[in-house]
Parts: sequence; C-alpha cells; structure tokens
Amino acid sequence: MYVLLRQLATIRREASLARGRPRSLAIRHVDAGSCNGCEHELGAVTNPFHDLQRHGLDVVASPRHADILLVTGPVTTRMAERLLTAYRAMPEPRLVAALGDCALGCNVLGDPAELAGPLEDMLPVDIRIPGCPPTPDAIAEHILAGLKPGASRARARCS
Repeated sequence: MYVLLRQLATIRREASLARGRPRSLAIRHVDAGSCNGCEHELGAVTNPFHDLQRHGLDVVASPRHADILLVTGPVTTRMAERLLTAYRAMPEPRLVAALGDCALGCNVLGDPAELAGPLEDMLPVDIRIPGCPPTPDAIAEHILAGLKPGASRARARCS
C-alpha cells in the first residue's frame, strides 16, 4: 500500500509540474557557505508583508518533502557533499534555484582553496536570482517566473 501511495504522489507531482505552475511547491533551503545576507532576505519573503505562501510556496525542513532546492552562498568544500546529498534525497521532478550572486559564482570573496566552484558546475540550476543580496520582491518574482512553462534557463550575468 505504501508503494502505491508513493507512486501516486510521484505521478501527481509530475503532472502538476508538466501543466504549468502547480498549486503548491515546497522549497528546501541550503546555506552552502554564505554571509547570511540572502538568508535574512529569504526570511523576509515569508513574513506577512511579502507572504510567499500566498503563491503556494513554502519552506520545508526536509529535502524529501521538497520540490525546489534553494541554495545560498558559494559552495564550500565542506558543504559540497551535503548539498549533493540533499539534492539526491529530493523526489523527481526537482528544481534547483541559486539565490544571490555568491550562489551564481559572481564576485565571491574568500580562499579559493575552500570553494568547491560555482553551483552550476555541481547541479543543474533552473532558477537564477541575482543580487547581493536580492530583495524579497526579487526573490519571489524570480521563483515564480522560473516556474512558468518555457521559462528561460539562461545563465545570469555577474555585474
């Protein structure tokens, strides 16, 4: 019975993503080594003023419940394997969002020996949210735009 329910949930999720913007999606946030600027703005997106939940998007604690993996900060060598573990734990279909210039590989400060490289070299990035840090409105706008059918997957440019 458990296997059948799990298969049914997978079919529903795939059908929902294929038809366009689904009614609700769960976001799993992973801080891969940031300065916490993007985390503050991400927290503001979920407050009553910006209210990301009204769009059917919510932040969840487990990658097993997530549809979108939202990554902040440059990927450090110490977080690279944990990030890949979270990605592998997510059910298919899954999306990856890079939040902030650091996750996009732009203007990253720090010891290059401690960085694993740009997120795009590790995972297929579907949604790019530029800024240092991006505003709550920009975060919501880019996530919602990235969910639309035929959304552009072009690389974001560093400013």
